[in-house]
Amino acid sequence: MKRREQSQTEQLRQALSEREAQLQEAQARLAALEGSTSLQVGRALTSAAKRPGRGLVRLPRDLFRLWRRSGTSQPASGRRGGQAVRSYESERQEARLLSGTVGLRDSRLVVAGVFSPEVRAAIEPYVRVVALRPHDAQLVFDSVDVDVVCVAASAAAPGTLWAHTGDPAVADRTRALRWVVEAARARGVPSVLVEDAPAPPALASVGFDLVHEGGFGVPLHRFNPIAAEPVRDPEPFRLRSRSSGTAAVERLAATLGVLRGTEPRWENLPDVLRGATTVVVDDADLADRALACGARALLLGGETSGPETGGEPALSAVPINAHTLRSNAAGQELDRVRSAGPLQPEELRLVLRSVFLSEATPVKLAEILGRLELAPGSGDASLPLRGRRVSVLALPTDDIASLSLAEDLLGQIHPPTEVVVPDSAESFTGVERMRSHGLVVRTVPGVAAEPGPGPAEWARLAEAATSSWTALWTTPRGSAFLADTLCAAECSDADAVGPAVASWAGATPPDAEVVDWAAADQDYIFVSAIRPDLARRALVRRGLQPGVWNRHGARLLALGPLHTGTATAADHARTAPNVS
Repeated sequence: MKRREQSQTEQLRQALSEREAQLQEAQARLAALEGSTSLQVGRALTSAAKRPGRGLVRLPRDLFRLWRRSGTSQPASGRRGGQAVRSYESERQEARLLSGTVGLRDSRLVVAGVFSPEVRAAIEPYVRVVALRPHDAQLVFDSVDVDVVCVAASAAAPGTLWAHTGDPAVADRTRALRWVVEAARARGVPSVLVEDAPAPPALASVGFDLVHEGGFGVPLHRFNPIAAEPVRDPEPFRLRSRSSGTAAVERLAATLGVLRGTEPRWENLPDVLRGATTVVVDDADLADRALACGARALLLGGETSGPETGGEPALSAVPINAHTLRSNAAGQELDRVRSAGPLQPEELRLVLRSVFLSEATPVKLAEILGRLELAPGSGDASLPLRGRRVSVLALPTDDIASLSLAEDLLGQIHPPTEVVVPDSAESFTGVERMRSHGLVVRTVPGVAAEPGPGPAEWARLAEAATSSWTALWTTPRGSAFLADTLCAAECSDADAVGPAVASWAGATPPDAEVVDWAAADQDYIFVSAIRPDLARRALVRRGLQPGVWNRHGARLLALGPLHTGTATAADHARTAPNVS
């Protein structure tokens, strides 16, 4: 009897909480409805109909005031008020399944919004996307619990589901989007408009909490030099952007003579850029994508050049002025860029590093989310960067080795999340120095810190790591060691990154000290064996010899040390792994 009474009590409590949540949401929606422009217009028309004599005279003035009030945007703090309201339906699993969305959540932020296919492919690895469509936007938004509402201006381009949204001729789609933004405000969910393309004027007046000028950055998992063709097309070609076609840009492009133009589909653009040597563009975002694929770019109408690479600039810009329009300055610059050929390995490494640190998609997403006021419990704005967290595994044998470790890690341009060392190294000077600088240091008992650690020692350290990536530190590798290896992993989705070594097949006994010269001079290609500098924690925890990782399905990417001159055999020999 007691159990039955307790069960009935729990059911009543659950029903009461659902009714309270339903009542709160209904009150919030009622308040939003009463403050909507549509209701106020209806009231004005009703009042004019009741008193035609005086009402019809005041009606134009009242409608004009409502129009002016609806066109002005208020600050986010003024629009959002009260406590965040969560829909009671979002807790019901059957409602999520009926709407066609996944009920289970992961660690990523949930972003509901309106995206073009290209933007969705760019951000999907970093946030969980809930796509809203014009015919079911209300149903889907009511059935899921989201953290952010995001709308990309490029989604209003012709040919998409939300084409011409914000245009007075397509009022139904604008009305559906306005409802989503108002419902999000009632729940306490922030909304943002990302102007990655020219946006219709009425789109910004929907009432977003934030309007971000700019795009979503460079998605390195799409635009990268991974497995690029060794022989590229030497002829330059023109790649037009969405906003191309201005008279000044076209006139400047005409001074270049007849250029081969191409308009590939968005899904084929990375392959086109990976096979190009020189690309002429009129948009900085397209220039960044071309550079990430290993091609040089000539930016028409730009004022600045790309990152310094130590030789010929990877990105050349030709400004629009009277001199360039009347002379052959653009043609001369194109000839110089074309003669330089594709980016050299050192130049490509520096370009990718610059894009990875400042222009990549997860960096831009974190920047946009950081300007929003996320609801309590939604997570942190830095969650898109969670995939870049790395734990450094090291086995320093003495104070000198620990000081070398501390100097190398504290100088990284992409700092590690934590350092994992044996407990015997806890009192070393270098370990204490890292702790004094705020770096998290974890110790593992029972691991012998000896020269030439084997897979078993690395596996014990990886057990204590908390990041999804682990860096196997043996010697100092420079301040860009973690940035370059993580960038390569983000580009390729590889399981391990490091210098290529000879395959173990046919060797008796296996000899990993022999360099794979077929791949030694080529980075960013998949090979059969590497000396791992960076590897997934789950792979290191298995305690397997790196020479057999590929037999267990691991994807191994070759990335050797950055050399500024001609590499010698001794330099290559130092990249071979320790075998035990």
